[in-house]
Amino acid sequence: MTNHWNDYQHSDVFIAIGGNTAENHPVSMRWIEKAREEKGAKLICVDPRYCRTAAVSDLWVPLRPGTNSAFMGYLIHYALENEKYHHEYVLNYTNASYLINEDFYFDENEGVFSGIEEDPARNAHSYDQSTWQYQTDGEGNVLKDETLQDPNCVFQIMKDFYKKYNVDNISEITGCPEDTLKEAAEMFCSTGEPGKAGNILYAMGITQFTHGAQNVRGIAVLQLLLGNMGIAGGGVNAQRGQSNVQGATDMAILYHILPGYLGTPQEVHPELDDYLEANTPESGWWVNTPKYMNSLLKAFYGDNATLEEAYRYLPKLDGKDHSHIAMYKLMGEGEVKGMICWADNPVVSGPTTGDKRRYQAEQLDWFVSIDVVENESAAFWKAPDMELEPSEIRTEVFILPATIGYERDGTKANSGRWIQWQWKAQDPPGEAKSDLQIAYMLFKRLQELYLEEGGATPDPITKLTWVEDYGKDLDEDQVDLYKVCRKVNGYYLGDGSLVENFVSLEDDGSTACGNWLYSGYYNDPENPNCKRREREKEGIGANLNWAYSWPLNRRIVYNRCAADPQGRPWNPEAPVVWWENGEFKANDVPDFNADLPPEESAETPFIMLPEGQGRLFSSGVNDSPLPIHYEPAESPVEHVLYPNATHNPVSQVFYPEKLADRGEGYDVIITTYRVTEHYQSGSLTRNMPWLNEMMPEMFVEVNEDLAEEEGIENGDMVEVESIRGKIQAKACVTKRIKRLESNGKVYDIIGMPFHWGHKGLSTGASANDLSPSIGDPNTTIPESKAFLGKIKKV
Repeated sequence: MTNHWNDYQHSDVFIAIGGNTAENHPVSMRWIEKAREEKGAKLICVDPRYCRTAAVSDLWVPLRPGTNSAFMGYLIHYALENEKYHHEYVLNYTNASYLINEDFYFDENEGVFSGIEEDPARNAHSYDQSTWQYQTDGEGNVLKDETLQDPNCVFQIMKDFYKKYNVDNISEITGCPEDTLKEAAEMFCSTGEPGKAGNILYAMGITQFTHGAQNVRGIAVLQLLLGNMGIAGGGVNAQRGQSNVQGATDMAILYHILPGYLGTPQEVHPELDDYLEANTPESGWWVNTPKYMNSLLKAFYGDNATLEEAYRYLPKLDGKDHSHIAMYKLMGEGEVKGMICWADNPVVSGPTTGDKRRYQAEQLDWFVSIDVVENESAAFWKAPDMELEPSEIRTEVFILPATIGYERDGTKANSGRWIQWQWKAQDPPGEAKSDLQIAYMLFKRLQELYLEEGGATPDPITKLTWVEDYGKDLDEDQVDLYKVCRKVNGYYLGDGSLVENFVSLEDDGSTACGNWLYSGYYNDPENPNCKRREREKEGIGANLNWAYSWPLNRRIVYNRCAADPQGRPWNPEAPVVWWENGEFKANDVPDFNADLPPEESAETPFIMLPEGQGRLFSSGVNDSPLPIHYEPAESPVEHVLYPNATHNPVSQVFYPEKLADRGEGYDVIITTYRVTEHYQSGSLTRNMPWLNEMMPEMFVEVNEDLAEEEGIENGDMVEVESIRGKIQAKACVTKRIKRLESNGKVYDIIGMPFHWGHKGLSTGASANDLSPSIGDPNTTIPESKAFLGKIKKV
């Protein structure tokens, strides 16, 4: 999130899109309701279903699943065509005036940009982005047109590109009535006026598409146009589905990043100098990459290795895709022989889960599940479609009992980036250990084996400083949590004293830091910032003495944008930063060099980017420099805007034989979602009798017209089928989902929660048995929110 939960109170208009905020993010609704009650804020709900958020919203915008990008494109079109954008903000704080390479073009028939190339290794396309770059003079300075009239400037390219995203076309694509689209555009684009704030909230219903990054980019571009980034009540606010998902990504749970979003080393960069040269830009905050990377290497290896040696010890990406979908494909092909599933249940939560069960049974030599219960992934062979005896599978399965969050001390980073200490409420049962204990015990035994027996390359393991830093002189399963926090915060190797924050980190090996973004959260062991609990008595609700927000305790990022170039706040009622009596004043930690005068600091308000300006046009994504609408990989609708286009051409097609083409008989659109009573894959909540009593079984929501045609009544067992499999569940015949007319034809939508599986006190079919293994070309997140199938009464 660019902002935080409390900040919602300053919003004038909300769009909840791709997330059912009233049902699944109730804390957000507290602040949304505060804004509605105290300042008359409006809530727009964009959702295929008339969900609980829609029921309390001021405007419901029903869309065909998979067309969020078209809707966002229409809002951008509306803002541009009706001059609803914040002109001074756009001119000064974005790259609207930048000139793009004269050879850049867009092919409206094919729906592709200049530089498109065949990529047979991925069964897809890729882009040579050389024509997506800025024009520069002989000294490398970007050429601009501050009148915004040059046909090659970003602003004019955008105006031309979004002409097709008019209300007629977008109504045809989305199935949403034109009047509703117009009302939504008028309501939200009213926040382009200085002093107003528009807030967009999103969740997995935006990201889980083959064009998920385009959806998010569309949100960001709209917010830049309206001047809603960096201000109180504005922003792009991802609503996490779990209390520490933000913390997990910050600490590099994903394969392509190291802690603090440093890039994972690759084989093409065998030496540290190679890595730093490739990953350190000439301008922008990432010029500090050497400080952060070298401090991380010292956190790993301390005095046991030089910086160059420590870097060589790190594993290097080999050019293969190691994402979730690709990993299971490699497993199916016999390349992956062992798997540790840590607090994860992919046999329920991942795509095409029937194949996952089969791959785990047929290909793995061993499988480790670290969880609080025996979940479906640990008991894959017990699924109804397999029902094998343990002797019939080749896989040796280990289950290590873990703790739930309330059974251990430590920090969690919430959606708003607030790192907060959580004290243990109770001891765990039996032999259950915390994640930290399990990781430490596994590492300690591995290190002992390498020390005793050697190996091909023992040094990367034997020279890690975990044992000497975290557990020396303690029992085998004990870890000094303070010492872990100390290392994450950062310290000086010379005297061991803690660094104040990441500004103190050096690139010469004199500092160690486990995550530069978190530096400062635990810089005082007697009163660490992450344990602070002091409520703000006056201000704008930043609550700077409550917990610690990365980076540098900043609550609203890019907050130089909250004031005009002269330093005057756009909204004097909720000022974030402002220039007064020769200096900057602030209700938040400035996200810029506040020692500079206002006109100079206004030149680079987006400090992380090399150009220092918000990117309306970006070469930083793999598939499109401008947010574009593509159909889902499985869609019954021909592309309205671009006649020869289908789904995202850059999305890798892993299993072409398992994607349904239009006209193959799979003509019902399927979407998946969550319910309040169950959580993620359900392994915790489906083992709680009181929650099962509230939401006892898997179901399929069916609209009344489709139910009548198929002879389905409420409570009937139905069979839902996709090209990947079949499941059975009870029908919930409802008014919440309606038929939609798109491009001249009527289409049915059915919806299913994804929480069920074959283990627990409540069992049921897994919706993801039906979902496709294809994903976004930037993130490879699977397309779980829009695919095709059919339904019949059993």
